[in-house]
Amino acid sequence: MNGKTGKLNLDRGVIDSARGCAARIAESVQEFIDRRTTVSTERTVARMLGVDGVDGADWPLPNVLVDQIREAGVLSMGCAYWIGNAMIATGLRPPEIAVKVAAGELDITKLPAAGPEAAKEKIAPAVRETLAAIKKQREYRERTIAEIGEGRQPYLYVIVATGNIYEDVVQAQAAARQGADIIAVIRTTAQSLLDYVPYGATTEGFGGTYATQENFRIMREALDEVGNEVGRYIRLCNYSSGMCMPEIAAMGATERLDVMLNDALYGILFRDINMQRTLIDQFFSRVIIGYSGITFNSGEDNYLTTADAFEEAHTVLASQLINEQFAVLAKIPEKQMGLGHAFEMDPDIEDGFLYELAQAVMAREIFPEASLKYMPPTKFMTGNIFKGHIQNALFNMIAVWSGQSLQLLGMMTEAIHTPHLQDRFLSIENASYIFNNARHIGDEIEFKKDGIIQKRARQVLAEANKMLMEIEKEGLFSTIEQGKFGGVKRARDGGKGLEGVVVVDDDYFNPFIPLMMRGGEL
Repeated sequence: MNGKTGKLNLDRGVIDSARGCAARIAESVQEFIDRRTTVSTERTVARMLGVDGVDGADWPLPNVLVDQIREAGVLSMGCAYWIGNAMIATGLRPPEIAVKVAAGELDITKLPAAGPEAAKEKIAPAVRETLAAIKKQREYRERTIAEIGEGRQPYLYVIVATGNIYEDVVQAQAAARQGADIIAVIRTTAQSLLDYVPYGATTEGFGGTYATQENFRIMREALDEVGNEVGRYIRLCNYSSGMCMPEIAAMGATERLDVMLNDALYGILFRDINMQRTLIDQFFSRVIIGYSGITFNSGEDNYLTTADAFEEAHTVLASQLINEQFAVLAKIPEKQMGLGHAFEMDPDIEDGFLYELAQAVMAREIFPEASLKYMPPTKFMTGNIFKGHIQNALFNMIAVWSGQSLQLLGMMTEAIHTPHLQDRFLSIENASYIFNNARHIGDEIEFKKDGIIQKRARQVLAEANKMLMEIEKEGLFSTIEQGKFGGVKRARDGGKGLEGVVVVDDDYFNPFIPLMMRGGEL
């Protein structure tokens, strides 16, 4: 459909062209994904069948189980098959099987072999139990929001990152009392590169706190408590990314996280995780997120830390469209798509505010129902806290003007230290003041025809469309190898974790993916 649309006067035909290219790019990659699995995807299946805990060396039991299958060279059948087969042969439940494997008392790859259909039937009750538990958490969230309410969008989104989950709780509850709507617990430095998920509550981290299921439970309980106190539902955010992307998504679904950082390309570009591994893992992680009612946050804002926000703005839009289409393939509704972008123009650029406004309004017009996640200025924060506070105020003005959904609040002490309680309070106060005073500015103001803002948006859209056409022609893997996203080049066979990728057999099955994609109906 051609014609102009929105206040930016964007060409609907160009939008449709770009979205169509992104859909075909994602579908092409999905064909690759559907023929493969990974160790982290299989560990997720084990976790969702009830396998948890650690062995005597503190090695997670899902790793122990999958390692045994992989070392036997038969992971291509899938962890679900081997667990189901072991249940038939031993009469044990999945957690008991894992304990015996860890103790060296059982090799599940050497038991008498039943057929795949028999294994599917045997694990079906455990599958149903997990899906019911996740559905119950989703329904609790929806019911609680209906009963006690929530903050208005843009949601005020702040971080805690002490390294000690119990200290995080103190800071998170204080932030909620100050007005925060979303608490993000930043992960400890480099956890994304661990090929296992730590176990239990943790009190030591570096630049953040370990993402563990027990830490998720502790923070969820604390936010429910303070939410009842302040009379609104407080959302919890963590990171479903890195080498354990789908495992952490499953943990988040189980413990009722509401928002999860989850990007199709982030781990490849910024953590040098193998692109094949990441793209396979992102699919299962997003299927889980979609079923759980979690909003995912994509990571396009990170491109602007390594590439210029003015010159490379089109790469952000191109990635948003690709992330959208990967989410569509995982059956995620648009309202759960927290597509990312950021206020990262050099503040010395003349009319930079207008260019930022064009980018933000364009995102809203192209993704009208998405839960857009807007990130604050970081690259050009200098340590001048007074200027920084003004930069954050301009960021907040654009957020309310353009109808953003999730607003990660900027801290005036960005790049100086982890924010103190008073820094967080000033950021919340800044955003609350501007959101209230300019609540309907976007409804009242239109843009000059063919002015700076309209021209800028059309330019970025046209460049994104051109880029997506090139990606469709060359393939996503080749595009990443050429460094077209964030100026970062990665090799198809390079990075971390490629050894954990496995081509699946014809009889392979993951029992959760088809059920979750059709809403859990058996």
